[in-house]
Amino acid sequence: MAGAVVQGGGAPRKLFGTDGVRGVAGEFLSAELATALGRAATRISGAGAPQVLIVRDTRESGEMLEAALAAGVAAAGGHALLGGVLPTPGASVLVRRYGFDLAAVVSASHNPFADNGIKFFGPQGTKLDDDQEAEIERLLDERDSGRMGRVRELHGAAGDYLRELEARFAGLDLSGRRVLLDCAHGATHRVAPEIFRRLGADVTAVAVEPDGRNINDGCGSTHVEELASKMNGHDVGFAFDGDGDRVLAVDRNGTIVDGDELMALAALHLREQDRLPGHGVAVTVMTNYGFHRSMREHGVEVATTPVGDRNVLAELLDRGWALGGEQSGHIIDTGFVPAGDGTAAALLALEALGDRDLAARDAMEKLPQRLVNVRVRDRDALDGADTVWSAVKEESDRLEGRGRVLVRPSGTEPLVRVMVEAPGEDECEEIVRRLANLVETELG
Repeated sequence: MAGAVVQGGGAPRKLFGTDGVRGVAGEFLSAELATALGRAATRISGAGAPQVLIVRDTRESGEMLEAALAAGVAAAGGHALLGGVLPTPGASVLVRRYGFDLAAVVSASHNPFADNGIKFFGPQGTKLDDDQEAEIERLLDERDSGRMGRVRELHGAAGDYLRELEARFAGLDLSGRRVLLDCAHGATHRVAPEIFRRLGADVTAVAVEPDGRNINDGCGSTHVEELASKMNGHDVGFAFDGDGDRVLAVDRNGTIVDGDELMALAALHLREQDRLPGHGVAVTVMTNYGFHRSMREHGVEVATTPVGDRNVLAELLDRGWALGGEQSGHIIDTGFVPAGDGTAAALLALEALGDRDLAARDAMEKLPQRLVNVRVRDRDALDGADTVWSAVKEESDRLEGRGRVLVRPSGTEPLVRVMVEAPGEDECEEIVRRLANLVETELG
């Protein structure tokens, strides 16, 4: 769940998490809450009669929440424009293309079908910031303004998004490429296969029959091993998540290629083409050390942020850079759209490869990585755990120039995450075991 609501008497509430408001549809995320969010978000836009684009993924609760959200927009005097099923980045692309005041996406991304969520994008195509989200929460209980807006369908939204992709990758010829796509029964189930076909690929698409309940169910980027098992006869495969803002790849041998490797391919390609602003890329603390080593060797500066694609985007915008992302497959190229776009990231990877095969990729040498979650009494106690930090420093010194150690508390659970990267599997396992045991002894 994205946050908890504290009810009654103007008590403080916290709805927005790291990626909008998210929870079980019909329970936490009710039609009443969706209406209130639509009304409040419309009020903060600042326009006289805001134009608000609404798109959704394929969950069975999507139409209910879409209608409730649109009612809230209209109740605040705005005009709700229903774009139908579209990947999340499509909202970011089209809010700028059409000059709308706001966009809303009804989706819970990679979560199971019972969950749903609502996230908002401003007129520049970026997610609303913390202050704007706090203002929406403050306005939730205000009554209707007395003005009346409208609700209407926006025909052709998917077609316009496809044309934007086609224009960006006009020089990419995929003729002869046998591509396998896993669309997670989600928002990419029509647009992703279509753009690959338009660019000449021989496309096989799986998980393209959404029934409202099968989104992300044993498919998509959270179950990329399923795609890997189906690679026979295909040159490359891509798995998207439910709302289409992330992607993982699989090479012809069935080897999974994560976001770090896809970003490395893109960064070196754009650097060579002199299309990498600032000669820099932004990643999170989870990015593999091999990525950092490769970028250093090729003269690409790397900025590191906390986990979360919004943190990556904030760093990009602050530095004037364009490329960034996460190991999980959120990859942002602000030259196309200021949001993670799984379909665009997949095409960018193929653009970077040119005539080469993904199985022959050499943009980075990935170090073995081991992550252990240790349950603790109080995750905040990690700050004062001198014995733990002394051990972390000792292990880090031993790995200097060869790998790294990362120990951090979970943001939502009573866990401490211990991650180690080292040149060899055995060394990696030994270090993570020593540190995890120490964390459990000191804090468990």
